[in-house]
Amino acid sequence: MMVPRLRLALLFAALVSAAVLGSAIASEQWGGLVPCALCLVERWPWRVAVAVGLVGAALPRDLGRLAMGLLVLVMLAGAGAGGTHVGVEAGWWNSPMPECAAPSFGGGSIAERLARMPDKPSKPCDAPTFLIPSLPVSMAMLNLLASLGLAAGLAWFWWTARRSDP
Repeated sequence: MMVPRLRLALLFAALVSAAVLGSAIASEQWGGLVPCALCLVERWPWRVAVAVGLVGAALPRDLGRLAMGLLVLVMLAGAGAGGTHVGVEAGWWNSPMPECAAPSFGGGSIAERLARMPDKPSKPCDAPTFLIPSLPVSMAMLNLLASLGLAAGLAWFWWTARRSDP
């Protein structure tokens, strides 16, 4: 039995989303990169896309097509989060999240300052993280490009499959 193209596309979207999410987590765990608050927000659309892709692949065709349209919207939301982060890194606007500011530990004794320090170091959102230092493309820019690329690919598939599938 041949698997319908829509089901394959939904599974492909879930696989790509899981790979992007996995690479972000791997860069943190094994690469030593510290995510900022916006980086953590940018992971949510990928998580949602994994779930929608897997569930959509198990649904009947009409609901699967609806899931594909939802995936396009989820990826556009991911591109919006990535674009916001790129703008913060470039200094075009301030971060919408208060957690993005560099931590301040002023005031009090050394013991009090040490007690206020977080367990894990945080990173300000306006400090770009470059996966490849020689390329001027930050992780936020890679996320923006990946989100837009997947959204465009899914939208194209959704539009063309709509006209060709019975």
